[in-house]
Amino acid sequence: MTTRPEPDIRDFIDGQSVFYAGTANSIMQLGWPAVGYGVYESKVDNGSVMKVPRKRLRTTVTYLSVALMGSDEERAAYRAAVNGQHRQVRSGPDSPVKYNAFNRDLQLWVAGCLYYGARDFYERLHGQLDDETAEWLYGQCARLGTTLQVREEQWPEDRAAFDIMWKEGLEQVQYDDTIKAYLHGLLDLAQLPPRQRKRLAPFHRWVNTGFLPPEFRAAMDLEWSAADEAKHAAMTRRTGDKNRRRPRFVRMFPYNFFLLDFRVRRALRRPLV
Repeated sequence: MTTRPEPDIRDFIDGQSVFYAGTANSIMQLGWPAVGYGVYESKVDNGSVMKVPRKRLRTTVTYLSVALMGSDEERAAYRAAVNGQHRQVRSGPDSPVKYNAFNRDLQLWVAGCLYYGARDFYERLHGQLDDETAEWLYGQCARLGTTLQVREEQWPEDRAAFDIMWKEGLEQVQYDDTIKAYLHGLLDLAQLPPRQRKRLAPFHRWVNTGFLPPEFRAAMDLEWSAADEAKHAAMTRRTGDKNRRRPRFVRMFPYNFFLLDFRVRRALRRPLV
C-alpha cells in the first residue's frame, strides 16, 4: 500500500487573495466589537492602514507567510516583533468596549477568520477539497493563531468542531456606526491617493463584498444580488484556471516576496514590523 505524500502548503496560496479578499477578511475579523475597536482606536501609528498602508500590507502579509511557511524559529521571532506592537493595543477609560490585543479569545476569532478566508478563497478558485486534504489544511492553519498567543489546545480539534465555534462566533458579530464607517472606508480604499482610489476602488469594493459570507454583508448593509453572485463566481473560476497555468512562484506573489523580505530583514537585524 502506497502512502499518500503530504501536500505542500505553497500549493494552497494564491497572491490575488491580498487584493481580492483581504479587506473582506478584515471586515470579518472586526465584526467582534472588541477587535474592531482594538484596530480603530490603536495608537500604534506605524501599523495603521490609514496612515502607513504599504507598511501595514507588509506586516500583515509577512505574518501570514511566516505563520504558514516559516520555521518554528522564524515564527518565534515574528511573534516577539508583533508582541511589541500589541502591547500598546488595549482599551482606555473612554473606549466603548474593553479589549486587549493579547486576549487569546480575540486572537482565536481572528485566526478563525483567516482560516475561513484561506479555505474559502482556495475552494472558490480551485474547487472543493477532498476531506483528507481539507483536514490537513485545517491543521496547518492552526498556526495562524498559535504563531501569537493562541494555545494549540484552543484550536478546535477538527473542521466539525471549528464549524460549531464559527457559528457561535457569528452570534457576536455586530458593527456600530463608527466601525461600519471605518470599514466602508477600507472597501473604498480611503488610505490611497485619490487617483489610485478612483481607478481601483469600485472593483475592490465589489470583489471583496463577494468574498464576505452573507451574515457579514447583512451586518454591513452591503447590497449583493444574484447577478453579482453569478458574475463573482465566474470571475473566481477564471482566476483559478489562469493561476493553475502559472508557475508556483508567480501564483504565490506577494506572499513569497514578503517571506523573503522578512528573512533578509532578520539577517540584517532590521526591524521586522
